[in-house]
Amino acid sequence: MAAVLVILVVSDATGETAERMVRSALVQFPGAAANVVRHGNVRTAEQVQEVVRQAAAQEAIIFHTLVSTELRRLMLAECRIHGVDAMDLMGPVLDRLTVHLDVPPKEQPGLFKQLVESASRRIEAVEFAFRHDDGKRAEELGKAEIVLVGVSRTMKTPVTVFLAYHGWFVANVPVVAGTEMPAALTGVPSSRVFCLLMSAGRLAELRRVRAEQLGIPREPYADVSAVRQELRESERLALEHGWRLVDVTGKSVEEVAGEIVGLVGGVGARPAE
Repeated sequence: MAAVLVILVVSDATGETAERMVRSALVQFPGAAANVVRHGNVRTAEQVQEVVRQAAAQEAIIFHTLVSTELRRLMLAECRIHGVDAMDLMGPVLDRLTVHLDVPPKEQPGLFKQLVESASRRIEAVEFAFRHDDGKRAEELGKAEIVLVGVSRTMKTPVTVFLAYHGWFVANVPVVAGTEMPAALTGVPSSRVFCLLMSAGRLAELRRVRAEQLGIPREPYADVSAVRQELRESERLALEHGWRLVDVTGKSVEEVAGEIVGLVGGVGARPAE
């Protein structure tokens, strides 16, 4: 019976890519006796040396995807010392790209995994934003990293979506005269709740335009006195609950979002990007 070939897959990240590549190659050898063992997060000289010693003891071969030039050189030297057959799956690719792109690689482990996770988070965040827009699913407000509150036309939805595209889980809740705020909102730390305010004149102007577009009565929706009263009530709620106030008058969505992120940065970690 043929001896089982031990294959050590070594990576400074998860090693999933290298393992898939090796297993794809093994498919071309049906019935071959091989045991693939993955060693991920190998990022120090001591770890490289230990893996090589294990390979030598098991008469194994090594396939590695180390992005660090220093660790690749060490792997080559250690394998020569211990008589271990090894193949560098990453170095030749990095070298060829360096020549054609005329820029050096970052040599930072796990970048691809971070990129995938970041993209996945953004997708989840955008889905969360649309599910929790305008007070929907209020019972789930506790899952939000940021909650925006404010009267109609104070940029709640545009800012929510912008923040979501940058990986934040955001919900927004309208402040409506005569309607109580959702009970679940009290469970959200006040430092993560932002009340958006705007000058009464500017807000009334925006509402007049919207009323004309929708064909709805302008009064009292766009009446400046009524708007001023709504804003006062919104600010009163914010002061009562300790929410942060953000004046959005004359600001772009990006500016408002940046201001909010700057404030949140003091009380919690940013999402991965």
